[in-house]
Amino acid sequence: MIEIPADIREELIRHAIDGLPNEACGLLAGRDGRVERFYPMRNADQSTETYRLDPAEQFKVFAEIEDKGWELTGIFHSHTHTEAYPSPTDRGQAFYPEAHYVLLSLADRTAPELRAYTILDGTVDEQEVKVT
Repeated sequence: MIEIPADIREELIRHAIDGLPNEACGLLAGRDGRVERFYPMRNADQSTETYRLDPAEQFKVFAEIEDKGWELTGIFHSHTHTEAYPSPTDRGQAFYPEAHYVLLSLADRTAPELRAYTILDGTVDEQEVKVT
C-alpha cells in the first residue's frame, strides 16, 4: 500500500496536465509507505509515450531525500491517452524494486485515474493507493 495525501494527489494531477502533450514525471518521498513530498521533474525524453527523469534533477532530489531521512516511496509518471498500467517500456525500466510505480492516466481528463504498482523482474503487482 502507498498512502498519498489528497493535496499531493492534486499536485500529481496538476503536474501531469501542465506537462501535456508529453508524459509528466517525478519522485515521491516519505516514510513507511506514506508520501511526505512530491518532487515534480522534467521529462528529459519530452515524449508523449515515454518518460525519463532528468539526471541532474534526480541526483539533487536523491540527495535531499537522503538528507531528510526519507525513503524513495514512489516514481511517478503520467499516461496521456492510455490506462494507468505499466507499459512494456515502463516494466523494462523499473530499476527500483523497493519503490512504488505511481501512474496517473489522463485518458479521461474529467476523472484522472491514479494507480500504483510494484515491479520486480518485469512482474507487475498492483498496490492499494490510499488517498488521505
